[in-house]
Order: sequence, then structure tokens, then C-alpha cells
Amino acid sequence: IGYGAFKLLESQNTYEGNLTISHELGSTKVKQNPKNVVVFDFGVLDVLDYLDVDVVGLPKSSTVPSYLSKYNDDKYTNVGSLKDPNYIKISELKPELIIISTRQADLYNKFMEIAPTICLTLDEKDYLSSFEENVNTLGTIFNKKDKADNEISKIKQKIQTLKEKTTNKGLSALIVLTSSGDLSAYGPESRFGIIHKEFGVPPVNKNIVSSTHGQNITFEYIRDNNPDIIFVIDKGTVVSGGIPSKDLIENDLVASTKAAKNNRIYYLNAEIWYLSAGG
Repeated sequence: IGYGAFKLLESQNTYEGNLTISHELGSTKVKQNPKNVVVFDFGVLDVLDYLDVDVVGLPKSSTVPSYLSKYNDDKYTNVGSLKDPNYIKISELKPELIIISTRQADLYNKFMEIAPTICLTLDEKDYLSSFEENVNTLGTIFNKKDKADNEISKIKQKIQTLKEKTTNKGLSALIVLTSSGDLSAYGPESRFGIIHKEFGVPPVNKNIVSSTHGQNITFEYIRDNNPDIIFVIDKGTVVSGGIPSKDLIENDLVASTKAAKNNRIYYLNAEIWYLSAGG
């Protein structure tokens, strides 16, 4: 659908928001408790679900995490995919707020022509603080600050309990993302670095290149670094299909590692780790 076409359906309303929300792409005036909220980030949707805030539209043309499957119901409008919004559908909903993330950042001005838009992102180098800031922002907008504070407190306590179990164990870890047969490693400064920095599991290699798509690696790399633990995130299960990560990872080269010998290869839920970061 051409971008210009949706403008025929644009609401002529002006939005006199009583809140000014600072975010990654600037600041936006937003109403308290806005109606007809459209969300383009599954992590944000997860947070809103915890806060009992309803939405009207989400990108159902992308894979909706199974634990958020209730949003596949027809009562929630499909507004395209994560990278290809349907601007006509969004305009028809007459949203008072659109929430996007890094994946849609380059489309921010187009969203702003429809309704007030905020961009909630995660700082990979300071995941927990940016997550907390995002939850606080949502709690402020939807007058759910007390509930937001309570949820953050519970999460911090869980992390502290986990860290007590991981600290001083002397077990190093390697985080590997698999995608159609390719392997990428992620370190402390990456999108999955919370495992190292907040959960307290030391990396087997502190020099992994920090990149959105990780550092390309081989099975020889895994063998040579010989981690005590391997965390595997299978992107293919939620995006492209392909070779199951278990079939890919558990080969003769990886079998020689301490992780394999001690049954410490763990397959993380890609819906949560890849699709819903920040939830």
C-alpha cells in the first residue's frame, strides 16, 4: 500500500497531550490514558499486558509470540508486520498513541503524521536500566505507576536470587544465535548481554565483537573457546525455519566442549529472547 494513500484517511484531530514523553527519537506530547493504542513491539506489548492496558492494533503479519496468543483474536486489528506497517489500517483505528521500537525507527515521521508516537528502545550496554525506564514511562502514560514499580521490584529480586546462584561458580558461558545454519556469538555488550552483566554468568571470551547481528563464528570457535555453558537462541524457529538448532549444535566439534560433556547446553525460548526483548 502506497504511503500517500493512507493520508486520505488521516484524522483531522489535533492532539493536545498533557504529558511530554522524552524518548529515543525526541519528545512527544501524549494524553494520559490514551485510547486506541497501536503497538509495534512485542516486548512493549508484553509489558502493557502485565499492566492490564488494552491495545487495538499490533503487527500480526509478523510472528506473534505464543505466550501473547490472545492478541491473535479478531478483536485486535492486524496493522501489518514489524517492518511493513499498514498505514491505512492504523489510520482507521484513530489511535491516540503509537508505540514503536528500533525496528521501526526510520518510519517515525510517517507514524507521527497519523498520531503521537513514541519510540521505546533498549540500551544493550545498560539493559536493565533502559528496561526499567521504559516500564516507568508506560506506567506514567497509563496511570499504572504503582503496578509498574511493583513489577520492577519483583524482577530485580528474581535477578538478585539468580545472581547469588551464578556468582563464584567459575562457569563461563557462550551465547550463540543460530539462523538457517549460520552461527553468531553475543557478548556482554550485546542485546543478550543481560546473561553476563545482570545474571552474573561470566563470558568465555570478553572480546566478542559487539554488533546487532553478533560476531560470526564457526563450530571450531566454540570448540576452541571451550565454554562451560552454551546458551542457544534459535532465530529460525520464529523467523525463517531451517535447520533446528539442536541438530545443528550437537555435532562432534561441540561435543568436545565442557558444556556438552556436562549437559550444559541450554536452548532458550526464541520468542522471548529474539521477538520480545524488553518484555
